Amino acid sequence: MPDNEPMTAARTSSPADHPQPGLRERKKTKTREAIRAATYALVKEQGYDATTIDQIAERAEVSPSTVFRYFPTKEDIVLTDEQDPILLALLRSRPAREAVADTMRYVMREGARLGFDEDPDTARLRTHLMVQVPAVRSRMTESMSVLGRMLCVAIGERSGRDPDSLEVRVYTMSLLGGLMETALYWGEHGHEDDFGALLDRTLDVLEHGLSKENS
Repeated sequence: MPDNEPMTAARTSSPADHPQPGLRERKKTKTREAIRAATYALVKEQGYDATTIDQIAERAEVSPSTVFRYFPTKEDIVLTDEQDPILLALLRSRPAREAVADTMRYVMREGARLGFDEDPDTARLRTHLMVQVPAVRSRMTESMSVLGRMLCVAIGERSGRDPDSLEVRVYTMSLLGGLMETALYWGEHGHEDDFGALLDRTLDVLEHGLSKENS
């Protein structure tokens, strides 16, 4: 992974920088979680293709229009979570002079660990659907571009670089592309490997290329 220069433009976040969500936002989060839980349960029971928005709405005890208000597509329901703000918070909390590669290794590993520890069954189901359902895989690629733009801003802030520079964009999207391929590999191989170990292998390749050590 290029650019191992220490970062000097960041500051450490404090709890005051991240106020607790209000009642309205907590209700929205609860509704999103109910819709996701209903979708996961239905997919496990009858498969992804057989699961409809009307069924999801009935199981979650909301209207179909509410489902679409929170999730534009069925693919979004199984792919989106609350992890993006967590990743950004992890990145911004790291020591200001920490090298870019060290920061991003920590952020990606810790983000993956938090997501897996919170709900390992959902993590396995999501990657299984990425492998088996082309529409889910395609939507995942689109969603990565949205997260990529946010990460470009955060990485630009920390490194003192223009977030829209070619270097920051290539660096950021190579990380996210590596993360997606790692998830696909994990799912394709029946989730037998330790995901954290696979992610370390991915980051080693991005840092050092295809060396003999990682062949």
